[in-house]
Amino acid sequence: MSNIRLFFKESLSLNLTAKLDKPQSHYITKVMRIKIGEIFSLFNSSGEWEAKILTLSKSIIEFNITKQLRQKESTKEMWLAFSPIKSNYFNFMIQKATELGVTKFLPIIFDRTIVRKINKERLEKVIIEAAEQSNRINVPSIEDPQSLKDFLNNEKMDLIFTDLDSQNKKLNLAKLTSNPTCVIIGPEGDFSEDEREQILAFNGVQPIKINENILRSETAVISALSIVNYTVN
Repeated sequence: MSNIRLFFKESLSLNLTAKLDKPQSHYITKVMRIKIGEIFSLFNSSGEWEAKILTLSKSIIEFNITKQLRQKESTKEMWLAFSPIKSNYFNFMIQKATELGVTKFLPIIFDRTIVRKINKERLEKVIIEAAEQSNRINVPSIEDPQSLKDFLNNEKMDLIFTDLDSQNKKLNLAKLTSNPTCVIIGPEGDFSEDEREQILAFNGVQPIKINENILRSETAVISALSIVNYTVN
């Protein structure tokens, strides 16, 4: 069995015959050198499936699904609310957060946010590649940027607030519900005082201090998600 895993956005089922798109076909044949008759795996929210290459015509691979390797995942929702940052660091942050199990990305425009637009198409590619490489089945979604007010008004969640001013260093598991767990990370210049007050007023919020030092946004994301994963799971 090849260790090649590709995300396939369309429906997958036993005995399905379908085609890969051109970039995936190129990757399979030119980069990984997989030939007709050999196998690889495809996945999406339905699970992971073994696929056999049937034909290669006009640089497009036709495949057949031969068996199911894994059923769809049933995991607790973990969201990440964050301030967009500069491109290279942004890609790294999204990649690592995907590897650490985030199921939804929620970009927030804070008072001190510098980067106020995102390239969703590019970030979705980063997310898919990270899911392929980290053996995930469920691919996280990414929302359009929104204000902090809209974020706090519209979401039912257990909110974990990474707050430099907090003295609390442990999560209270008894406060967590069946709602998604959402970690909120501020911009490079930290939350404004007004934003801190809005977040602390959210029902059920848990402020937590993850480090004595001031961390870069991407470092704070990795640190906070690691702590939450370790505590909750």
